[in-house]
Amino acid sequence: MSQRTKIDARGAFCPGPLMELIAALKLIQIGDEVEIWSTDSGTAKDVPEWVAKVGHEMVGVQKMDGYDSVVVRKKK
Repeated sequence: MSQRTKIDARGAFCPGPLMELIAALKLIQIGDEVEIWSTDSGTAKDVPEWVAKVGHEMVGVQKMDGYDSVVVRKKK
């Protein structure tokens, strides 16, 4: 069963949320997920672009109340 790590990066500015995501992905197993909460407007666009470039899997981006929730699954 996969695990999900949650990172609250609300209040951090670019590239902070992406850097926190990259660091978290290094610590988890293949198939596990990282969910990052971000108030930075660029995160919902930047993370999917980075994920496509490096080969992980985008699970989804969801607008929440005042922040975005971005979920990525580690693939390699």
